[in-house]
Amino acid sequence: MPNTYTQIYVQIVFAVQGRLNLITEKHREKVEKYICGIISNKKSKPLAIYCNPDHTHILIGLHPSISISDMARDIKANSSKWINEQRFIMGKFNWQEGYGAFTYSKSQIDTVAKYIINQPQHHKKATFREEYMNFLKKFEIDYNEKYLFEFND
Repeated sequence: MPNTYTQIYVQIVFAVQGRLNLITEKHREKVEKYICGIISNKKSKPLAIYCNPDHTHILIGLHPSISISDMARDIKANSSKWINEQRFIMGKFNWQEGYGAFTYSKSQIDTVAKYIINQPQHHKKATFREEYMNFLKKFEIDYNEKYLFEFND
C-alpha cells in the first residue's frame, strides 16, 4: 500500500509583543524546550531554536498534516500561556500577532540551523529589523510596512 513521503523544512520567526526583552537568559532554555515539546506533539521535528530576548527563530521539519499557520498559532498560544503560568515575568507575556515563515531545501538545513543557534553573535552585527527585512527581500516576499512587526530600533 502506498504511503506519503515529504520533506518540509520551515523556519518560523515571531516577536515578543511590544518587542520587549522579556525572554531572559535565565529562562531561555526552558522556553526553548517547551516550544520543542509543542512541535514534537504536533508530529513535527524541532531542528534548531533560539529565543532571543525579544524574538524567536525555529527551524522545523514539518509534518504534512500540519499547516504552518496552525503550527505558528499553537506554538505562540501554548508557549505564552505556559510562560505566564511559570510567572517568568511580572505582568502578562504575549507574542506579537503574525510571524514569518521561510522554507528551505535539505541542503540548506545545516547552514540555517547554525544561523539560528548563533543568534547572539548575529545580532551584534544586525538588528532584528535588518534581519527580518533581509528575509523578506531574500525570499522576494511582497509586504506592506504597515503590517510588519513593531520594531523598536
